[in-house]
Amino acid sequence: MLTERDTIHRIRKALASGNVTEPFRAADINAALKIEFAGVFLPKHRIGNPGGNTELFVQIGRGLYRLK
Repeated sequence: MLTERDTIHRIRKALASGNVTEPFRAADINAALKIEFAGVFLPKHRIGNPGGNTELFVQIGRGLYRLK
């Protein structure tokens, strides 16, 4: 199972390689990383998330994100 650290590392790698471009959607991350949980991971780690989780992403529109 992937840790949160592994997941963000893989997202950064996918962006750096051009496999994913900003802004991105959960579906883009799911497809690039072959995972199914980006729809939870991205909002959980967006700036201003209500749970006080690590802020890794900026939500720039409905369902659209970029790295912080």
